[in-house]
Amino acid sequence: MAELLHRNDLAALECAAAEPLLDRTLVWAAINSGSRNSAGLARMASLLADAFAALPGEIRLEEPGLAHGRHLHLRVRPEAPVQLLLTGHMDTVFAADDPFQMVSPVSGGIVVGPGVNDMKGGIALMLGALIGFETSPDAANAGYSVVINADEEIGSPGSAPLIAASARGKQAALTYEPTLQPDGMMASSRPGSGNFAIAIRGRAAHAGRNPEDGRNAILAAADLALRLAAGAGAGLSVNPARIDGGGANNVVPAQAVLHVNMRPGTPDAQHRAQALLDEAIAEIARHHDVRINLEGGFGRPPKPIDPSAERLFRLVQQCGTALGLAVAWQPSGGVCDGNNIAACGVPVIDTMGTRGGAIHSSHEYLIVDSLAERARLSTLVLLRLARGEFQ
Repeated sequence: MAELLHRNDLAALECAAAEPLLDRTLVWAAINSGSRNSAGLARMASLLADAFAALPGEIRLEEPGLAHGRHLHLRVRPEAPVQLLLTGHMDTVFAADDPFQMVSPVSGGIVVGPGVNDMKGGIALMLGALIGFETSPDAANAGYSVVINADEEIGSPGSAPLIAASARGKQAALTYEPTLQPDGMMASSRPGSGNFAIAIRGRAAHAGRNPEDGRNAILAAADLALRLAAGAGAGLSVNPARIDGGGANNVVPAQAVLHVNMRPGTPDAQHRAQALLDEAIAEIARHHDVRINLEGGFGRPPKPIDPSAERLFRLVQQCGTALGLAVAWQPSGGVCDGNNIAACGVPVIDTMGTRGGAIHSSHEYLIVDSLAERARLSTLVLLRLARGEFQ
């Protein structure tokens, strides 16, 4: 390995790997920081601010906006010639009353717990990599912003402007979502994602005496769900997820709300999705004689792989080769803040985090050895970016 590395690299890599990566992960994962748990997010923000104070630069806890917790924002050497962005999220999908709260003891090289893989472990290795990076003389050539938001799991509604502002002027970005597979498979392209609540207002009537005077909102919602689902295909998935409304069996329901998720694979598919929504809503409103109000939007734009992102992947792959790691990538159906960063024109690798599996479930686990392994990988990527090996 040593012959493939710059002479300054080895010490920085080992410094990163020697950080208390597992200890930090276990402490942070023991804190419930569900996206709507304001108290837990406040504790996490405070602990992260203390931990990231080991780095040079200015730390701020940004006000949440639409979120329930403040976002950590660190800026280091903003005048350096190479400018980078690193992002992660402190929130998890596990609410304060979720039964999955405990972190298990390490057994067989893995640890099970809420957020250990998505992404308390990723934040720990990001910090370790930056601490290792700062020990190298090459660090002086690069500045960076770190954003750790508190609302990624609910679509980053409050932190999206902060992420966009932090991406401005950056040559490359790294995001610490966990790998797609336990073997380290990384995500390349991602679809966009839009969430919609479509409120339908009909007219109530007696289901037996005068049903013809009613306008059935549930029936209109079901018809709309079918019309939207029929428009899927060619890079667009449509998931009608829930219909709320209705009441007593002898009343024609006057109100309903259809909840839909749409995932376009390209910007063109997103335009088609919006046109599908508009046309289907207009048609259903006419056919059922109901009023329809659309709320929501595409919070995550599609993330196709362009030539600059391809070059950044190749750099990460070369770093993996130097460390004896096989680095590969494939498209993912999931979305994350990497979508938003790519939409700003910044190439991003968004699965720089830990290896493990079963995220968003009560079986979520982290492969412990991946903490040091991927801290070394991140450190080497940062060093090579700082030396101008990616343009």
